[in-house]
Amino acid sequence: MDWLNQMLEQKVILYPAIIFSTTLVCFFLIRIIRGLMNRSIRKASAILKVDPTKYTFLKNTVSVIIISIGIIIVFQLIPELRKLGMPLFAGAGVLTAVIGFASQQALSNIVGGVFIVMFRPFRVGDLIKIGTMHTGTVEDITLRHTVIRDFENRRIIVPNAIMNNEVVENSNITDERVCLRFEVNIAYDADTDKALDLLQRVAEAHPLCIDIRSKSDTASGMPKVRVGVVNLTDSAVVLRAWIWTANPSDSFALRFDMFKTIKSRFQDEGVEIPLPQRVVHIKREQ
Repeated sequence: MDWLNQMLEQKVILYPAIIFSTTLVCFFLIRIIRGLMNRSIRKASAILKVDPTKYTFLKNTVSVIIISIGIIIVFQLIPELRKLGMPLFAGAGVLTAVIGFASQQALSNIVGGVFIVMFRPFRVGDLIKIGTMHTGTVEDITLRHTVIRDFENRRIIVPNAIMNNEVVENSNITDERVCLRFEVNIAYDADTDKALDLLQRVAEAHPLCIDIRSKSDTASGMPKVRVGVVNLTDSAVVLRAWIWTANPSDSFALRFDMFKTIKSRFQDEGVEIPLPQRVVHIKREQ
């Protein structure tokens, strides 16, 4: 009976020690990992210009995972708990599988949000185009979705899983400058050189047009705005001007102004902007 009492006394001391040490290790792991995550999230949030508290759910999820691993270790180290834990874990596994299947889409959105934060394909305030669907300014990035404000001031809510699968055209990620390709048609009878000269002078005089030439480009005689003939259609000669602006917003404004100004200048200088023409031959029966 003495050996039995010794074994019981050892268990009474050993089992609480296992539980206490495992709890202590889990506590310090949670503190360390959450501290590292807080530091990374603060840096990412400063770049993305979002509230770092939006990622509280992610940090809590990591804490729950560590605590779950600690519980599993305790159950494995204590035989009495291991026997009791097998049916409990089996039932929990089925429940986890059901919950995981039901929340598969939500989890993919969360993972997508984490990838966006880590790799930063776009930031809050960037002007982006998602595939061929939507264009607008990124207003908010959460773990579940991205909020985009379009040009009509409507909010487009796009799940992060879709954002990670679509091609995103970002106008602000490295260089906000935009090269606007402005095109206008003139008649075949019009003076092409005169029209090109007018197009170039009107574009260069616009206040939103910027000069991206280097000193060597300027010295070599490269124009501030390049112009040229880019196509010959059925009823018109297509002229194009490559005009640089500081950002996409200026590019939109400059395009609208150019259409109005170039129409007036062409009319004043006698450069015809043609209408579509079609010649119809009527064959009469003899």
